[in-house]
Amino acid sequence: MKYLIKNKKYTLISLFFLCLSLHTKAQDVLVLNNSTQEPIAGTAIYNKNKSKSVVTDFYGKANLNIFDTEENIYFKHISFKLYIIKKALIENNKVLLISKSQGLDEIVISASKFKENKREVPKKIASVSASEIAFENPQTSADLLKSTGQVYIQKSQLGGGSPMIRGFSTNRLLITVDGVRMNNAIFRGGNIQNVISIDPFSIQSTEVSLGAGNVIYGSDAIGGVMSFYTKTPKVSFTDSTFIKTNAVLRYATANQEKTAHLDINYGFKKWAFITNASYTDFGDLRMGNNGPEDYTRPEFVITNNNEDIIVENNNPNIQKTSGYNQFNIMQKARYEAKNNLSFDLGLFYTATSNTPRYDRLIRYRGENLRSAEWYYGPQKWFMSNLNVTKLSSKANLYDKIKATVAYQNFQESRIDRDFQSEFKNIREEAVDAISFNLDLEKKITNKTELFYGIEYVHNTINSVGSQENIITNISEPTVTRYPNGSTWQSAAVYTSLKYKPNTTLVFQTGLRYNNVTSKADFTENNTYLNLPFTTANNNSSALTGTAGISWNPNDLLQWKLNFSSAFRAPNIDDIGKVFDSEPGSVVVPNNNLNPEYAYGGELGLALNFNNTFILDTATYYTYLDNALVRRDGELNGENEIFYDGELSNVQSIQNASKSWIYGFEVGAKINFSEKLKLTSQYNIIGGTEETDGIEVPVRHVSPSFGNTHFVWQNKTLKADIFLNYNDQLSFNQIAPSEQEKDYLYALDKNGNPYSPSWYTLNFRTQYQLNKETSITASLENITDQRYRPYSSGISAAGRNLIVALKYTL
Repeated sequence: MKYLIKNKKYTLISLFFLCLSLHTKAQDVLVLNNSTQEPIAGTAIYNKNKSKSVVTDFYGKANLNIFDTEENIYFKHISFKLYIIKKALIENNKVLLISKSQGLDEIVISASKFKENKREVPKKIASVSASEIAFENPQTSADLLKSTGQVYIQKSQLGGGSPMIRGFSTNRLLITVDGVRMNNAIFRGGNIQNVISIDPFSIQSTEVSLGAGNVIYGSDAIGGVMSFYTKTPKVSFTDSTFIKTNAVLRYATANQEKTAHLDINYGFKKWAFITNASYTDFGDLRMGNNGPEDYTRPEFVITNNNEDIIVENNNPNIQKTSGYNQFNIMQKARYEAKNNLSFDLGLFYTATSNTPRYDRLIRYRGENLRSAEWYYGPQKWFMSNLNVTKLSSKANLYDKIKATVAYQNFQESRIDRDFQSEFKNIREEAVDAISFNLDLEKKITNKTELFYGIEYVHNTINSVGSQENIITNISEPTVTRYPNGSTWQSAAVYTSLKYKPNTTLVFQTGLRYNNVTSKADFTENNTYLNLPFTTANNNSSALTGTAGISWNPNDLLQWKLNFSSAFRAPNIDDIGKVFDSEPGSVVVPNNNLNPEYAYGGELGLALNFNNTFILDTATYYTYLDNALVRRDGELNGENEIFYDGELSNVQSIQNASKSWIYGFEVGAKINFSEKLKLTSQYNIIGGTEETDGIEVPVRHVSPSFGNTHFVWQNKTLKADIFLNYNDQLSFNQIAPSEQEKDYLYALDKNGNPYSPSWYTLNFRTQYQLNKETSITASLENITDQRYRPYSSGISAAGRNLIVALKYTL
């Protein structure tokens, strides 16, 4: 009996301590995003006089034992609204924070390569967060950029996506991945597809800096900078291991997309690793049923036993032979040492299958299709980068320092064969790129910050060409696209100063000096071209600058004014390229080129009416001088030569133009309630360029375009009904180089090519089935419009159902 009583006594004591333990545990609070239910790390929690404070950990957790039960507690995070609650009133040990309605208080990195308040940057930056990317559910990174509403996307084929920003495109825009320059020496003036090499599943956030960014990024950043930041491995900060896994399956009806994705994060106290892998298979794309008949695909070429036959397309809305597939993998490791010192290693690899160049497959020569084959070989991209960052230092020269060294390898090829020809032309290129960046930040006074750094980039180009007889399988060398073994290198130093005299005004200015050299040897190609020169050595230097202010006189108004100069140095694509630019024309090398320069200004105004109605506007103007453009020329006194068996008009890249580009952007947001919102964005762009004394439209000035979204959201369900729309460009509004490509466009009543206006009605929803599982579904182009974005070679998807299932563990 005593034994039982004694046992009961110990049981009661144990229960007492268990209850005490549970009570202590109950002092832990979990801070979550009200919209996504995701934990919010780095939330500051404090009392009214700030005598007590804690910060949430990686899991969004913090212990509140230091606070009294009846004490008001403040929850503050820079991206969320301030939340105040009495400790005793916290329910279920959870606090839900609401994201700030206006993006002006966001943190951005691309402006200086260090974290800055977006409100203090005197230029416009469009950003997309991880939660927005998950909701947008883009098929490629080009589609992700399009979702910003401020980037226009051109596609020559399904496996493509060439951004246009404020009237500039291709090698006048810069792409960076984790701060590493992706542009290389063979980025061309024609449309490029390199952005699709970036796996949208690997992206944590994207920032698009609208307008020149040469001070921080150097050559090519004339029209804008697209900065992609991939997922960072998360450490646990404790002795336990943090493991998080995401798996996604997705299917789309318009191109029979089948996608599988998996990412796994292993986090230890100081070490963390993340593996990210995706595979996507696209079938032939179906266009809409309501629109111009000019876009349909009535017939296509098949080859049996080396014999080319034109066959009828049973469904002209199916864009035959447009499908491809792609594989992406990313491996990253992170080591967080003491004193805010971190080391990040990233490995990236992307490879596509052969990708049909659809716009070349729909061209005719007489009554027959011109090409039996025209496709890009596998587009491969590999990058390894090591980043060392110290964010807190007492050094005399810096407070924060970041060093990045990277190696990249790009591989691409072009294979084409004319209809009923025995000869297939094969041209393969590879670029090895190494780069080093050192970026520093120093707070000089409480009002003044200094950013400065150095950059070095070196590219080596390998290029081979051959012609294969498909009957005999015998190959012979032929002219290469680029001079084999050519090099391109850039060295630069920059500095930027930010002065904040008070809480309402920020002044920022900067300078960059850049030297770019190129070397090319044309000895091999002279066997075929007989050029009047055998080498080209180009040395270009440029001093560019920027100055701007951001003025926030009150909570209602924000003004931004910015002036900048920018440049683009000739690269190997400008100096040494040989290719068929269009039917009957061939581009040949030019060893006498100078940089092109841009000078521009931007004025922005944002109005915030108590976070209920927000209006964000900007107007800009850019003058491009000494522009590098493709123009008719001659070779050894001849204006026509034979290239790939065809008599072709001689062209070359020349400093032969100047252009004036201007535009107006307006974005609006109406918060009807916490759950219902309307957002809209519209962009008006115009511009002319001087050609032989005559002003004509600029090739990469897109039509006016925009979107409007009605979004409703609660804790588990988000729904979006939205419109995308695009204005018309008449025949006279299209650049002369585009007027010659009538096979890309619809024909007006006079038989001239033009780009019709179009719209799509769309619906998207995301539902959180439970803590682990969510489903995202979109019905795009509900009215099944047949349309083709300006300058594109392939029509957009018709009615398209996209369904994705995500499981998180």
